[in-house]
Amino acid sequence: MWNERYSQPEYAFGKQPNDFLVQVIQQIPTGRVLCLADGEGRNGVYLAQQGCQVTAVDASPVGLEKARKLAAERSVTIETVVADLAEFPIQPDSWDAIVSIFCHLPPTIRAHVHRQAVAGLRSGGVFVLEAYTPRQLAFKTGGPPTAELTMELATLQQELDGLKFNHAQELEREIQEGLFHQGHSAVVQVLAVKA
Repeated sequence: MWNERYSQPEYAFGKQPNDFLVQVIQQIPTGRVLCLADGEGRNGVYLAQQGCQVTAVDASPVGLEKARKLAAERSVTIETVVADLAEFPIQPDSWDAIVSIFCHLPPTIRAHVHRQAVAGLRSGGVFVLEAYTPRQLAFKTGGPPTAELTMELATLQQELDGLKFNHAQELEREIQEGLFHQGHSAVVQVLAVKA
């Protein structure tokens, strides 16, 4: 599905970074940053433009090829890794920040990835997430087709145990990101720090 979606000439979610990521950029250390499910690279490339050393992981080689193209357009470099997040090892104590923007996974895989992310952050490292909540299914303005793949704050607080939540809320907001995220949306946002 993702290779097919990303094979179109336009960028499925646009070339501009996610609004929430831009909003919190001053709180993200400019060190090694891991971008989960980075697709066509809009967020990873933005982070590289801010001086971060970015590793973008995605299951779609087609998406990551476009990410490298976008990085070249913006005169930055990012490392890209084609991998299924269910099998991608997040090395402990290795990352200054981990960014998860609309990275919707089945619950057991998501919990595993989030536990690895907590362990993978260095002391002072930051975890940034925006995702759709179950209420998004009523809006039909983007996101996964089933509630199982969405996220709620209470669940995230359990999965990310060990981090201090500096920003954590469920809210509704307008999203304009390319062709597939368009309109009034229900999201959860997290910015959490490892002690």
